[in-house]
Amino acid sequence: MTLSASTGKGDYLVAKVSAYLEDAVNRRVFPGCSAGVIAGDCRWCGSFGKLTYEPASDSVSEETVYDVASITKSLPVSSLALTLIEKGVLNCDDRLIDTVPEFNGGYRQEITIRHLLTHTLDFGFRLSAFKHLSGSELLAKILSAPLRRAPGSTFSYANATSILLGLSVERLSGRPLDEAADGCFFKPLGMRRTTFHPERLAAGAVAPAEDDPWRGRVVCAEVHDESAFALRPRIVGSAGLFSTAPDLLKFAAMLIDKGTAGGKRFFLPETIGMMHSNALAAGGNGCTGYGWELAKRSFMGKRCGAATFGKTGFTGCSIVVDPGRKTAIVLLSNHTFPRRRRDRSLINEVRAGLADIVFEAVATVR
Repeated sequence: MTLSASTGKGDYLVAKVSAYLEDAVNRRVFPGCSAGVIAGDCRWCGSFGKLTYEPASDSVSEETVYDVASITKSLPVSSLALTLIEKGVLNCDDRLIDTVPEFNGGYRQEITIRHLLTHTLDFGFRLSAFKHLSGSELLAKILSAPLRRAPGSTFSYANATSILLGLSVERLSGRPLDEAADGCFFKPLGMRRTTFHPERLAAGAVAPAEDDPWRGRVVCAEVHDESAFALRPRIVGSAGLFSTAPDLLKFAAMLIDKGTAGGKRFFLPETIGMMHSNALAAGGNGCTGYGWELAKRSFMGKRCGAATFGKTGFTGCSIVVDPGRKTAIVLLSNHTFPRRRRDRSLINEVRAGLADIVFEAVATVR
């Protein structure tokens, strides 16, 4: 466990979070987890449980690497797109076909980067249903997909949307997503165990994600998401990032510190404002920030605010940031091990409960 700027109230928060996560392990919500919290001056990381439910399994440590699944969509992919917008290389109103001209799907003349960042394209299918296709066949399906509704008319979360955004980022940055993310965020922030290449890590460094009947093996140190797996060796914008709780907390700390870390500016405050401002029309179907989910009580808890933003990963991971309250919460787990659950109710209960503990402590300190 690491703890900095500890106070009496900080110690109380750490004790309460630790007891809560130990209980989640005992209830078999996951075999183990790694977590991190920033709450004002308190900055803490801790680990609980084991890599699997086997008695001889290794214990989780702060260095344990998890497949963070769809967190990839926000960090790094949407974040990379926002840096390109800051630099004037990209504009929210630029058309997708200006950078990905081979897209021949529905409304091809109307789809913009804004629609990709806000998930307002309604494809009407799940890519996992086509995991049997080859990578080239699956990419062709994405590039020719029809839409059920006009772009921007409805919020519709989909892997295909982030894959298209990832293609745009690659084209405009001139680098594959892994290289762009390393250069822009991971290396400058000291996120040394964050990677798209878990196979390069030492054996035992990565928590297994699932005993997958489709692949006929335990998925470990390879991307869990089926469509991202099918698209290999291409690195895509929907899933594939692996990281640790301390590394993700470094990124969150930079967002809380108005886009700066170590004397380097990563984002303008205005760009961070885009992350936690509702990008959907008033009276529409919900809310979302640019590249991040916004004010989702389902995993951010009942004490989250209108400007609380974050992202979840199917494997059992989440990151939540509230710059105004100088608060961040990271939870990495392999909730999908040994097999995925029927729904996300249990992991969301734990995510939301953890957020409630932290936000309550912040309110008490203030």
